[in-house]
Amino acid sequence: MHAELEVQPEESGLALGTLLKQRGYSRRLVTRLKRTEGGITRDGVLLRTIDSVSAGDIIILSCPDSKLLEPACGLEVPVIFEDSELVVFNKPPAMPVHPSMKHRDDTLGNYFARIYPSLTFRPVNRLDRDTSGCVLAAKTQYAAARLQGSFGKEYLAVCCGRPGTLMIDAPIARERESLIKRCVREDGKPALTELSIIQEHEGFTLCRVLPKTGRTHQIRVHFSYIGCPLAGDELYGGSRAHIARQALHCARLSFISPADGSLHTVEAPLPEDMKELLKNS
Repeated sequence: MHAELEVQPEESGLALGTLLKQRGYSRRLVTRLKRTEGGITRDGVLLRTIDSVSAGDIIILSCPDSKLLEPACGLEVPVIFEDSELVVFNKPPAMPVHPSMKHRDDTLGNYFARIYPSLTFRPVNRLDRDTSGCVLAAKTQYAAARLQGSFGKEYLAVCCGRPGTLMIDAPIARERESLIKRCVREDGKPALTELSIIQEHEGFTLCRVLPKTGRTHQIRVHFSYIGCPLAGDELYGGSRAHIARQALHCARLSFISPADGSLHTVEAPLPEDMKELLKNS
């Protein structure tokens, strides 16, 4: 990471450690900066966290990123938004976010490594491999810490049938015989999903979905629970007769960028395979 901080008049006289804490830098990151040669400097001189700062000082924070992934050639992922601290991708279906044993070089992380070869891949929100749409990735550890829990997500989903409720409040737990599958169960963690109906066509319904909690597979499990599994979601009872993956798309993200403190809302259009389910309606 590399960051330049200008000390504001109201911050004059603070100890550097206090300033960094107020600016949102974690103790872990500050410790890492302290252990890095030249990690914290002012006018080219090493600065300690107990040293005081003055208005107008330019504090330089610098430490190498780690855990770099192998860059992938041949992948193309649209960038929806980018600034000095973050980037938002429109992830296609069939692309994992993280590398794994079966996917070593065809993931969003590998694409990130290609376009930002010196940065660590830090996705702030994560999507299943076959869920498409907005993925927010921080370019620095500082940005990742600031963005955690401070962004909003909105999904579009095409389900089988027509939901009879617009609020699903049902606890989710791991299916006892599976490492992957989740289910609604009384001893599960609280989970709340709000939805609204946008469009209907020949047994399918396009819904806007706002997950109020962040359980694994929450939207997929909840739609299956109310008897309207997502089209294509074989794991939870949906048919792949008309689409080859779960019809789920992260369509909108709202976040405050650490780069400028401004609220941004970005959108990813509904992909073609989901549009096909709703044609002529």
